[in-house]
Amino acid sequence: MSTTTATTAPATPGQGLKSGSLTTASIVFMVIAAAAPLTVIGGALPIGMSIGNGPGYPAMYALGAVILILFSVGLTTMSRFIDEPGAFYSYVETAFGRRLGMGTAYLALLTYTAIQFAVYGFLGAQLSSLIAPLVDIPWWGYSLAVAGVVGYLGYRNIELSSKALGILLIAEIAIVVLIDVFVTGKGGAEGLNADPFLPENMFSGSMGIGLMMAMAGFIGFEATTVFRSEAKDPDRTIPRATYISVAVIGIFYTVSGWAVVQAWGTDNVLAEATKDPDNMIANTAENYLGSWAGPVVDVLLLTSLFACVLSFHNVLTRYQHAISHKRGLPRALRAVHLTHRSPHMSSIVQTSTILLLTVVCAVIELDPVAEIFTWFSGLATFTIVILMLLVSVAVVAWFRTRSDLPVSVWKRLIAPVLSFLGLGTALFFIMTNFTVLFGSASVAWVMAVSAPVVFLLGTVFATFVPEYDDKVITRDMARRMARDQS
Repeated sequence: MSTTTATTAPATPGQGLKSGSLTTASIVFMVIAAAAPLTVIGGALPIGMSIGNGPGYPAMYALGAVILILFSVGLTTMSRFIDEPGAFYSYVETAFGRRLGMGTAYLALLTYTAIQFAVYGFLGAQLSSLIAPLVDIPWWGYSLAVAGVVGYLGYRNIELSSKALGILLIAEIAIVVLIDVFVTGKGGAEGLNADPFLPENMFSGSMGIGLMMAMAGFIGFEATTVFRSEAKDPDRTIPRATYISVAVIGIFYTVSGWAVVQAWGTDNVLAEATKDPDNMIANTAENYLGSWAGPVVDVLLLTSLFACVLSFHNVLTRYQHAISHKRGLPRALRAVHLTHRSPHMSSIVQTSTILLLTVVCAVIELDPVAEIFTWFSGLATFTIVILMLLVSVAVVAWFRTRSDLPVSVWKRLIAPVLSFLGLGTALFFIMTNFTVLFGSASVAWVMAVSAPVVFLLGTVFATFVPEYDDKVITRDMARRMARDQS
């Protein structure tokens, strides 16, 4: 008698995954880890100041949080009426049908794969630089090794991943909070003030680029709905986790950005951010905490990047798992490991995708930071805003046809419309700053075209490939399980 440990293929998305295993705290941990708080404060913040609106940049995080909380109102309200853990594409499909839904699904896969690979490039470069005095290994060697570790954790059950993320997240947040406390306690460089929130600073430089980069720091918050099948009491857990995630991320970024401005002074912070953006947060830590803090920040930056790629890996594997049920991806991705209750085949495919991208970029000798990180994070910023715009429209359209539901006008109409206006403004700024975002006109053109091409590919695929009949799936699954156990 032979047995199988990993061959089940549930009849519906999410069925077979370990239900009830995730609490609000677990989901919040994974979402905030995907946002990579220390990576944003240590990497994106100095760049946002230097090419954005200088000392007024921290206020962009507060503005971005307001827009995304408005977006979350419609997102979480409609999620109560959608049982599938497909996140964005489930909303668009419910409102507009399978074809537009599949186009959205493909665009979401592009978004999360792009941001994950961007971080892999940055992580590989950081590891290579840190360990260079001991052994000379190129960035791609470290990226491949980390991908293997992430793949292993993704293959195992999600509780293991969430525990690992929780430990890493606490450490990176702790060091930034320490910096904030000591800067505040010592009165900063010029005394404490509210200069970052004054209109003359908020609207200085390029506010558009500042808002664009601030929005990028929130990528991943919307993934709370992907974990619906594995959440305890999802109707309460998912909305709660979403609001908490956006609020915590927004407050953390805003306060920490304000503290960095105080640490260097309103008149000097822009010069420091432009002169040495890579080491700005480490230098700040050393100035206010002592010489020991700089190396600690460098190490925790690595763990922050690792937590980020692990979190996005979990999101992507569940996206692929859900889409495969719609026959948008190969049927094998519906498999759930009988022991770990994880979408293990989807994890293997996602890991293989990262390995392939890393090898290709290594062969053509792309720079891991100036090109891989810049290009792919820029692409993700562009496409995530498009996705949220589509969902905002879907929420309004769907609730217009379901006026019988006990949902307030604020949740079904006003908040989604306000979020659409805010996101539309952000998209306008992104499109008018494409060259700055991608660093090259030719690369900007390729990235801009990739989004509609991938979306169209999904719609065409859905047009010619119908969904599986759930009854047929159930029958096939029963036959296969009987054969495996015989």
